[in-house]
Amino acid sequence: MKLTNLIPAVISIVVLSGCFNLPTQSSQITGTYVSGLKYEDFECERLTVEADSLSRRERQLVQAQDQRRQSSKVQAFWIGYGQGDGIEASELSMVRGEREAVLKAMDSKRCSTRN
Repeated sequence: MKLTNLIPAVISIVVLSGCFNLPTQSSQITGTYVSGLKYEDFECERLTVEADSLSRRERQLVQAQDQRRQSSKVQAFWIGYGQGDGIEASELSMVRGEREAVLKAMDSKRCSTRN
């Protein structure tokens, strides 16, 4: 194989390998299942505070995951592979599951929701 034929192949491999091990987009991270039993005895006011707190934490984690994804794209461009998912992704999944459990508890107690 001539060198001139090899160069496009090498460039293609480098470009395609930059897509390996990129972190998951925050919008594609779903919540893990969390039992609503732990919120069974909560009053509406306490559930509202919990939902607000989880919403704030979710926004922080979405931002952290998006930043990780962006820096991973840069890393993938230069060295051929990304950082993959970190603690942010697993915590985001858990927070989303917790928030869903709180919202279900609020719904079952007929609490007014602001979220």
